[in-house]
Amino acid sequence: MPHLTLPQPAAVTIFVVACFCGFQFRRVWKAEGPRWQLWLWGVLAATGLLTVGFIPLATGSTAGA
Repeated sequence: MPHLTLPQPAAVTIFVVACFCGFQFRRVWKAEGPRWQLWLWGVLAATGLLTVGFIPLATGSTAGA
């Protein structure tokens, strides 16, 4: 996987979905909702943010390739 990068539109989409999942996590947590929903929203939010945080963004430059 030497060329694993995220295109910028995909990274923005993943970030927005992760923010939505984090909002849902907080809503369920404040309402003391079911634990399975906490796990679902929390894992989705964490996965999205870790993906955007640790996979580099693709740029137009190919100087490093």
